[in-house]
Amino acid sequence: MIILSIKKILTSDEVINMRTAGNVLSEEHVHILKVVGALQREHDKVERGAAIDEPFFYKAIDFIRSYADHFHHAKEEGILFRELNNKPTFPHGPVKVMLHEHEIGREYTRNMEAALKANDRKALLASAAGYAGLLAQHIHKENTILFPMSDQALEGKIQESMLKEFTEVEKKFTGIAGYLTMAKEFETRR
Repeated sequence: MIILSIKKILTSDEVINMRTAGNVLSEEHVHILKVVGALQREHDKVERGAAIDEPFFYKAIDFIRSYADHFHHAKEEGILFRELNNKPTFPHGPVKVMLHEHEIGREYTRNMEAALKANDRKALLASAAGYAGLLAQHIHKENTILFPMSDQALEGKIQESMLKEFTEVEKKFTGIAGYLTMAKEFETRR
């Protein structure tokens, strides 16, 4: 007896319109990069001698901690990375690297806040530049390497389950609209 595996062949429209965990997380990266860009521009202004705009830096720190870390990383670390770690055939090195970089980002954020409180211009500049540089390359690696790998490795049922879990995270996170508005305002900040 021969058992054949029959798989549905997706049309190009179905492939393009398929929602995956990687797609959702990449879309969230767009908002994070708006704030990263504003942080880099503000760093450059301060480096050229401008006064430190404390309200801007405190808002950026709030966005990083609330939207990027608590909201986005709840999905990434708590859901996607968990599923990847449960997949024995998936190489675990990339996830370990991403988790390590998340910790480095948290350290830069703590250092930015401490530098603001201490009015330490040099430390603020170093932390802001470090965070902006880290995030730009970190997001690039996730968007172009890790997420495509994960979307390919995790079957449709797992993707659907993760997207349902993402929805639960979104329901629990209040203030999302405010953070998206902040990111949009930061994007046009010069």
